Amino acid sequence: MIRVRGLRKRYGRVTALDDLSITVPAGAIYGFIGQNGAGKTTTLRVLSTLLPPDGGEAEVAGADVLRRPHEVRRVMGYMPDFFGVYDDLKVGEYLEFYASLHGVRGSAAASLRDSLLDLVDLGPKVDEYVENLSRGMQQRLCLARALVHDPQVLLLDEPASGLDPVARVEMRELLKELGRMGKTILISSHILSELADLCTHVGVIVSGKLVREGPMRELLWAAEWPSYLMRVLREEERAATVLEQVPGVGTVETADDGIRFRCEGGAEVAATALAAVVRAGIPVVRFAELENSLESTFLELARNGV
Repeated sequence: MIRVRGLRKRYGRVTALDDLSITVPAGAIYGFIGQNGAGKTTTLRVLSTLLPPDGGEAEVAGADVLRRPHEVRRVMGYMPDFFGVYDDLKVGEYLEFYASLHGVRGSAAASLRDSLLDLVDLGPKVDEYVENLSRGMQQRLCLARALVHDPQVLLLDEPASGLDPVARVEMRELLKELGRMGKTILISSHILSELADLCTHVGVIVSGKLVREGPMRELLWAAEWPSYLMRVLREEERAATVLEQVPGVGTVETADDGIRFRCEGGAEVAATALAAVVRAGIPVVRFAELENSLESTFLELARNGV
């Protein structure tokens, strides 16, 4: 549904996108993860036809963003990270205005307004002024605006940014409902724990480059390869070497807090690894399993850039 190949974009001397390629399957809820300045917003602006790239290709529902921008806009709804609302309009008037921009007026616009407000749980607010809504309600109203022409694809830039915990849960449930309706959704976010429960697919971007992409369950392979921390009294480098030689032990890294490593075989391999270090005569002062999560996986990818 969304295909990006070799996308490049520079702002002066700053490279925002460096040969970026991503693929978002039809019907996916795709989490686009990256630190601030990684290139997430630039990518969404290119896909929404608001920003021309310096090179590469980008398609939305088979339409090229440069050659066929009007077709892209017909099938795409975009919710930017900084949204604009008209404070002197009522909620219903706000949606009717955007419906008119898409040629929907009169009773059809009123029906569309009511159905969208029901979808985002703002029906009782139809006669409220936009400025009186909470931030979470304004976010949901802007999402309704992006849905006014019934797009196949949604591009959402930090949709939960600035929301309190309750509003974030409401937004997450709304996005799940849109996924069940068959929408293809690309979400840019750094609230990683929220994405783990929401997304079907994920891509990790670091300094304008994609470093990992695939189904969410594949990115969270760390849950099947538990991580452990070992702290030794001395000979840390030799302890790391001993661990690397134990069958079933994966990546071994020396960090500030000790030696971190993964075990393909779980607790049994971890016990074997601990015994191997002790047999080598190296005193172990701490040994513990680490909690694995989307955050820890992302931080490892961002740190290593691979």
